[in-house]
Amino acid sequence: MLGYIGRRNELGLRLRRGLFLLVLGAPTAVLAQTPSRPSTDKPKHVQPPKKRLPDRAFVLVGAGDIASCKNPEGARATAKLIEQIPGTVFAAGDLAYEKGSAEDFKNCYDPAWGRFKKRTKPALGNHEYEEPTASGYFQYWGAQAGPAGKGYYSFDLGEWHIVVMNTNCSAQGLGGCDKGSPQERWLKEDLAKHPNACVLAYGHHALFSSGFFKKHAVHPELKQLWEDLYAAHADLVLAGHEHSYERFAMQDPEGDPDPVHGIREIVAGTGGRSHDLLGFATPNSEIRDWGTYGVLKLTLFLGKYTWEFIPEEGKSFRDSGSGVCHNQPAEAK
Repeated sequence: MLGYIGRRNELGLRLRRGLFLLVLGAPTAVLAQTPSRPSTDKPKHVQPPKKRLPDRAFVLVGAGDIASCKNPEGARATAKLIEQIPGTVFAAGDLAYEKGSAEDFKNCYDPAWGRFKKRTKPALGNHEYEEPTASGYFQYWGAQAGPAGKGYYSFDLGEWHIVVMNTNCSAQGLGGCDKGSPQERWLKEDLAKHPNACVLAYGHHALFSSGFFKKHAVHPELKQLWEDLYAAHADLVLAGHEHSYERFAMQDPEGDPDPVHGIREIVAGTGGRSHDLLGFATPNSEIRDWGTYGVLKLTLFLGKYTWEFIPEEGKSFRDSGSGVCHNQPAEAK
């Protein structure tokens, strides 16, 4: 009898456990089989925040008066700077001393700045014309130097139009720089094709300079080219020839201050050849230095620009600033 009762109690206990587990699991089973109701609320459309596109920037970096086998250290020092700066290189004349011959380019320029040859846009200096037709220069650069015998050409960097001038106005076959000369006519036509561009021009000689010897430093024969650039609302003119650094305030071709429509001239004959003394400051000259090799770096944006003079290692002179273009594209307004 006790065995029967024990078995009955055990059976009842198992039944109660089964019922308990069935009840406990029922809601889960029901919920799992019940389809969810679709939401009647309309999803709210969230406008993603507008991302400001970064300004496209183009770098133009360089100097004039660069490489001499008699003093190779200067060009090597400035080459180290350019090596660290991506972008287009401008070489503003007197690139290979002393005569700009094929041998000078091979032995003096090539070991220093030659490593940037493919990204360089050169200009002619007076030392290249030690041979009357600058044959060593045109032989070294080929099509990169523009049409042979002319040495003036243009190119674009983003929204900027860059003009490379041949400032050796008395060079054989050039025809001068006066009004109606081949280069002057070309310049006016070239600028007319880019009426809305920011404009930068460079060549070897400067119209304005505080150089000690005025005949060497100041070149009034360039005034007509400046007149054309000024009429086209050009922003910057870069030069070399004086082995020093000098930046001018914006001015017109007469040398009068013009902070609204004027051209900013920067002389950067600091490529490494040697140093030239500067005299008393010419009107509108804002900053000068004649004891530092270095390169001028321009960063060109849509409708604006910055400049920075970067000195050779161990020197402290620097210069920097920014400006806006006279010809403002619609996107920049």
